[in-house]
Amino acid sequence: MLFAEFSDVADEQDADAVLSLLGDEYVREILAAASREPHSASDLSEVCDASLSTVYRRVDDLLEHDLLVESTRIDADGTHVSVYETAVEGFHVGLADGELRLDLDLLDDPAQRFAQIWEGIKNS
Repeated sequence: MLFAEFSDVADEQDADAVLSLLGDEYVREILAAASREPHSASDLSEVCDASLSTVYRRVDDLLEHDLLVESTRIDADGTHVSVYETAVEGFHVGLADGELRLDLDLLDDPAQRFAQIWEGIKNS
């Protein structure tokens, strides 16, 4: 498990963005569903009772902040489908010395690390 802590100015902006994301009901539902097993966007749309476009917007936001990991599933008919898994084990919000603090417990799964590296290679 990797422990991420937001402490400098840029990280504070990330912490604000993550806290804002967590305030969204669909984001919480996506994270919860994706923590049980990988889901495609259409699966998440059904689970969250949200439009596909809403799910894709939330997934993009979660991927941007490394809270989800995207991988490819090959179905029995040979089609390729992107699926998403939660990359976070826990969130901790606290107050210390007059500052609000967000700590993330990130899953340190080798398959997830490989997926992230591969996405970086594909997108470069």
